[in-house]
Amino acid sequence: MPALILPLIEAVAHWPERGALVGLDLGTKTIGVAVSDPDRRLATGVGTIQRKAFTSDAARLVAIAAERSAVGFVLGLPVNMDASEGPRAQSTRAFARNFSKLTDLTIALWDERLSTAAVERELIGTDMSRARRAEVIDEHAAIYILQGALDRLMTLHDSRKGR
Repeated sequence: MPALILPLIEAVAHWPERGALVGLDLGTKTIGVAVSDPDRRLATGVGTIQRKAFTSDAARLVAIAAERSAVGFVLGLPVNMDASEGPRAQSTRAFARNFSKLTDLTIALWDERLSTAAVERELIGTDMSRARRAEVIDEHAAIYILQGALDRLMTLHDSRKGR
């Protein structure tokens, strides 16, 4: 049976209380990868995968999840500013559907609106060269996406505990 593909708030019910999550920023040429700690407080960059063929890309992601003892994936969904979904979002959903056939780990979709732009501004602010930014932007976007999801999960967790 393929893995579930759900919005973040619904996906959390299918993950154990603890366990790392793998964050993904899916681009046309690369996939930025980040991972959380088991307590899901902090996202850390893992790297960037140069996209080749779907099966080899997916195998690398499954291997990263296994190496990190991950319990789920958070995939950035590039929705438009008006919340509609264009070709990039449709492509991301297709990737998720295909990827779900190769893993048992629930895949959460997380709105990644403006993540790359925010990361680009941040990297420019550190006076990083254009060439260096191009090397790290997808990994940093994955960190940004995953950290946003972790922060949302923490807020949700705290509100349920009455904090």
